[in-house]
Amino acid sequence: MSDPSQTVSIRPATTADVDRLVEFQKAMAAETEDKGLDPDRLRAGIEYLIDHPDEGFYLMAERHGDSAGSLMVTFEWSDWRNGRFWWIQSVYVDADHRRQGVYSALHAAIRRQAEEDPQGCGIRLYVEVENENAQTTYRQLGMAETHYRLYEEEF
Repeated sequence: MSDPSQTVSIRPATTADVDRLVEFQKAMAAETEDKGLDPDRLRAGIEYLIDHPDEGFYLMAERHGDSAGSLMVTFEWSDWRNGRFWWIQSVYVDADHRRQGVYSALHAAIRRQAEEDPQGCGIRLYVEVENENAQTTYRQLGMAETHYRLYEEEF
């Protein structure tokens, strides 16, 4: 049997992908947090990052000619490590393409890029506490749960 990830291609997202990224992020927020997102604000946020690659970027996964999934990467400087963590965020795989190697291919691409970054010191992500499927996937790909808890203050 062939490896399903062989049928997945990964490329940087461009402005031509904004509509699909908006769709993916709206779907992800609804599925994982039962949250609706303001489409105009979301679109502006996606366009901002595409226009400012020094702050992060999106990758698109394609499978059999379809946009199958995406993720966003942002950066965090670690003074303890004198290095940069690559934060994987906004992960979404279209329902028709799940369990087909899409996220594994995205993850492998990010891991490769982060390892090639002379200042790269690791990759991180956060996941909803109840999203056990995603947690299993991340563990299978070699990630380990940390002892940190995430806090935030929105304004």
